[in-house]
Amino acid sequence: MATATSLPVATPVGIPVREILPWAIFGGLLLILGIYFIGVEEGAAALFNGMYVHEFVHDGRHLLGFPCH
Repeated sequence: MATATSLPVATPVGIPVREILPWAIFGGLLLILGIYFIGVEEGAAALFNGMYVHEFVHDGRHLLGFPCH
């Protein structure tokens, strides 16, 4: 005769927004900084002299659709 057994079900653990919010803000600031360096760091708005940052992220600019020529 067969007996029915039930498998234990894992219950999801809730993560409070208080714990996620600082990391979300930090990640957002990093993303904004990255978009600045990839999309804007060139010419008159440049923070650094020369074209070092532009040349370093040049292919990323084209990949994301930013014109640079």
